[in-house]
Amino acid sequence: MYYWPPAGGPGVQRWLKFVKYLPQFNIEPIVYCPSNPVYPQIDNSLLDEIPKGITILKQPISEPYKIANVFSKSTKTISKGIFPDKNKQSIIQKAMLFVRGNFFIPDARKNWVKPSVRYLSTYISDYNIDTVITSGPPHSLHLIGFKLKKNIDIRWIADFRDPWTTIGYHKQLKLTKIAKKRHKRLESEVLNNADTIIVTSNVTKTEFKQLTTKPIEVITNGYDIEQVKAKTLDSKFTLAHIGSFLSKRNPLILWQSLQELINENDEFAQYFKLNLVGLVGEEILSTIEKYNLTKYLNNVGYVSHNESVKYQKKAQVLLLIEIDSQDTKAIIPGKLFEYMVSNRPIIAIGPSGSDVETIIKQTNTGDYFYYNAKTALKAKILSHFQAFKFGNLEAKPIGVSQYSRVHLTQKLSKILLEF
Repeated sequence: MYYWPPAGGPGVQRWLKFVKYLPQFNIEPIVYCPSNPVYPQIDNSLLDEIPKGITILKQPISEPYKIANVFSKSTKTISKGIFPDKNKQSIIQKAMLFVRGNFFIPDARKNWVKPSVRYLSTYISDYNIDTVITSGPPHSLHLIGFKLKKNIDIRWIADFRDPWTTIGYHKQLKLTKIAKKRHKRLESEVLNNADTIIVTSNVTKTEFKQLTTKPIEVITNGYDIEQVKAKTLDSKFTLAHIGSFLSKRNPLILWQSLQELINENDEFAQYFKLNLVGLVGEEILSTIEKYNLTKYLNNVGYVSHNESVKYQKKAQVLLLIEIDSQDTKAIIPGKLFEYMVSNRPIIAIGPSGSDVETIIKQTNTGDYFYYNAKTALKAKILSHFQAFKFGNLEAKPIGVSQYSRVHLTQKLSKILLEF
């Protein structure tokens, strides 16, 4: 896998937790990761979560981001998934996106495939390893599994944390027709040569079933029992968004609702506060200023995972925002599951028919709104504020234990022990 502590962000959490709990089910994982990666975010606190005694193999990786960083600061934001606005891109930014999309297929870690296959082929043979799991994105790691499968007798499981060719940012990479075809071909080779495919959402499973007859299992992300002490709730009526808040996820109905509530209700204006914890796109900040909300904003920035959990647990209401697009229906942010066990009500805004909508409704952990539902959204925020004033604002979740990391790891172990 590519993302491993001290990498920060959501990409590292899934397999860090699987590795933590697999030994409970009589499976000893071996981790393979780069020794010199260029991680867009660092969280050294996650190093403490690596189980003692786990074998970790590391090999060097050559990444173009190291060179590109010298020429442009935009490289760092692009590697974090924050793409510059299409209408505001400089010539350098346009060129970088074109090069990234068409010369580094499937992604900027492609140069790690060949040396990894050489190294792992020997290691797998020497230690009689029978199963290899690759996790993407970056989807170049699936090409490592594909080539190992062709070269040696192993069982290969491809774990997709996100879709491949239908993920939203593909449209921003300025792909040529040739590049698009190559992505499709590589995706097909992976889906049709892996022994088992694991995805994080039912929407992705439905999509992939049109492309392969191989077995597909859904194992979502989940929550762990965090050892972070819960602080007392904020004295202000805080709405908190945890994690990257990209410019494409700009919920105008939220800013409009908040502006109207502030103008109409002096008490709301007195108590309201907006906490943004994580990387925030410039367009988001500009829109917040446009709606006269800047004075209520606490732009915290990126913090460690432990710190982000503290903000979750003390917030009055938790915000979850997704782009209003068909391409995002399959996206289930890892923070959703942490939100669900923070015992705070969730307000989510996103496209209709998403997996997030289904999960929130089934677990009774909050409310989900489409982008045309401003009246209902505004009414819900006001309702939460009234409950806050009387000291009885709380969530009443049901059935969330199915999303615990231990339960999900048990599900993974059954797949691994089938052979």
